Amino acid sequence: MAREGFDGAAAVTRSLLGWGVVAGPFYLVFGLVLVLTRPGFSLARHPLSAPLLGHGGWLQALNLILSGVMTAAAVSGLLRAPGGRRTAWTGGLVGVYALCLVLSALFPPDPVAGFPPGAPEAATTSGILHLAVGGLGFLALGAAALLSSGRLRILGVVVILGFLGGAALSPGGAGVALLWVAVVAGWLWLALASVAAYRRVPHPELHRRAAAA
Repeated sequence: MAREGFDGAAAVTRSLLGWGVVAGPFYLVFGLVLVLTRPGFSLARHPLSAPLLGHGGWLQALNLILSGVMTAAAVSGLLRAPGGRRTAWTGGLVGVYALCLVLSALFPPDPVAGFPPGAPEAATTSGILHLAVGGLGFLALGAAALLSSGRLRILGVVVILGFLGGAALSPGGAGVALLWVAVVAGWLWLALASVAAYRRVPHPELHRRAAAA
């Protein structure tokens, strides 16, 4: 039963937006803990998608899927929050990114720079699809950030240039570093955008407080 003066819709929207703050740290911490336990993995030479390969690859797949689901929840919050057409476009583009996170878990990349140890480095259909899905996801997230207002747009530029530069210089160390920059910038933007949308949503107790006054 709904409480009098309580805006349940606003409460749900705020809760959904909270996942936009949680998703990035979850993905990065889960991934870093995972790679530090994988023999042969180097943060300087291998992208965070590489642990999809070899023993324990299902854990990184789980990381991507859960992060994608959290991002999808944030998309629902963005679409529910006040903001007009720009917010709708932003939510749609972030939704593409969420879908790409899940799809990238289903199509593991090709072995790269000696990881997993002993695996032959050959192009496969799965590896090509992984690159295509990842590229679409990064570009969609970067485009969403470019629709932001103020300084948040800078993060959109960083995401797009970081991904393009990383793809061009891969599998070298500089390429991996740029991909890491793109990943962190993208999650940072999603967290900041979710907080900004959260602040636009009226407090669920607002009507009750107004009535009490």
